[in-house]
Formats: sequence, C-alpha cells, structure tokens
Amino acid sequence: MIDKLEFFIALARARHFGRAAEELGITQPTLSAAIKQLEGELGVMLVQRGSRFQGLTPEGEQVLTWAQRITGDARTMKEEMRAARHGLSGRLRIAAIPTALAMTPLLTTPFRARHPGVTFTILSRTSVEVLSLLGNFDVDAGITYLDNEPLGRVTSVPLYAERYQLITASGNPLSERDKVTWAEVAELPLCLLTPDMQNRRIIDQHLAEAGAAARPTLEANSMIVLFSHIRTGKWASIMPLNLAETFGFAEPIRAIPIVEPDASHLVGLVAAAREPHTPLVAALLDEARRLAESFRRDG
Repeated sequence: MIDKLEFFIALARARHFGRAAEELGITQPTLSAAIKQLEGELGVMLVQRGSRFQGLTPEGEQVLTWAQRITGDARTMKEEMRAARHGLSGRLRIAAIPTALAMTPLLTTPFRARHPGVTFTILSRTSVEVLSLLGNFDVDAGITYLDNEPLGRVTSVPLYAERYQLITASGNPLSERDKVTWAEVAELPLCLLTPDMQNRRIIDQHLAEAGAAARPTLEANSMIVLFSHIRTGKWASIMPLNLAETFGFAEPIRAIPIVEPDASHLVGLVAAAREPHTPLVAALLDEARRLAESFRRDG
C-alpha cells in the first residue's frame, strides 16, 4: 500500500503517466497497474482518464492528502529507527529563496559537524515554489520570507531581518552618499530580480510607497547575474545588506543604506506543520534556533 501511495503521489505531481514512471524508475504499465490496484482496494476512481492524464477526481484529491500524510509518517518511522541504530543519516532537501542562498552555509556547516552522516541538496526557488515543494513533500524544509505573504500551515523559525541597500560602483550617481531614499534609487539604471521573486515584489512595494516605480533595465532570476552586471560599473541594484556582506563587496563597489522607509522583512526556516517531524527535520529546526540565537547575540 505504501508503495502504491508513493506511485500515486508521483503521478499527481508529474500529471503525466510517462514522466511519473520515469521519475520512479519503473515502466508506465507497472505504474498504471499499481494505480488501478489502488483504486480497486479503495473502491473509488482516483484519476480522470482519457487519451492522456486529465487530472484527479474529487476522491483522488482527498486520497492525495491522506497519501502524503501516510507516506510522511512512514518516512518518519523509518528515519527514527535508522537514527536509533546508527545516529542521524540521510539527505536533507532544502529550497531557499535566492537572497537567502548565501546564508545557507551558516545552517548546513554546523549541522553537518554535529551529524556527519547527513548530506544536503540545496535548491534555489521562488517563495511560492518553496511552499509548493514543502506541501508536496518534495523538500524537507525551506528558507523564505515569513512576514510578507501568507505561508499557510508551517512550522517556522525566524532567522534574521533582511534590510535593503543600494549596490553601485564608485563614481556613479549617489555612490558617495551615506544613505539614499527609495525615490532616489528609482531614478537609477537598475538590475533587479524577476517579478516572480518575492524580493522583487517587496522592492516594488517600497518604491510604490515612495511614489516611484521600478523600471529596471535588466531583470534576472539569478543573483550571480545581478552581481556580474553591478561589477561592470554600469548598473546598480537593490539587495539585502546581509547578502552584500556575504559576497564581500570591495572597492570600487559601494553598499549604501536605503531609507524613507528603512524597511526590513523577516527570513526564516520553514517546515511542514506536522508532529512528530522526522529526526532530520527536527534536528534542522534545532540548528536553526541555535543560528537565530547567535544572530540575536551579534545584534
């Protein structure tokens, strides 16, 4: 039953029998047979069938929720038994918003020092994708904004407040200022994240509050692309202070606080709201709390 439920979850995620079978490493007829057996055991149709996958039936949507819960509990049980025998091991999958990626070593490095049997997969995703992956159990945890857009039912650990700075080359307009306003920044040739990123929506919101609008001359979904353009000396950007500090901007690049307003937004670790958490996720939440405490001590 657990295997069949796993197959059903994969089909619901892929929305295509062929892609789901490939993901599972089985043949399409094997997957189709397993879904039909599951339907027979439950006594309901789960999948709307035609010449291709057409979606889940209403009963299928209900079963999907139960399937995710049951397979999650089974995974937790297996991890607890493995941890009891050998200590923590396995792989932690974490999805993080682009502006938080540079902070992930502060979490993963001390975690692995405590639990050397654990490996990591870190994915760069939008805040919407982080929550979607978490809800579908495709990742174990996420790092995202906590206070700007709805999160749904999650367990969260606040980590740090993201504050914003103008990042520009020396000699450019406003580069010699000690601080600048959002309205002033709007007049510069900006390179910003794409509108599907919550960081960009936050920036647009603060520019609008200052009576200005974002008119970037370049958009990208990669912080590396933005950094590369800033280093040409021809572009400016708006980035979180902690991110600029992590990348260690040196002369001739300047980071200038943006005020009116001096805005900040909370970033933290999120996990599915379930009890108990798997041993890996529970340990990661504990590590996040230790990191948050160190941030508080450092001011």
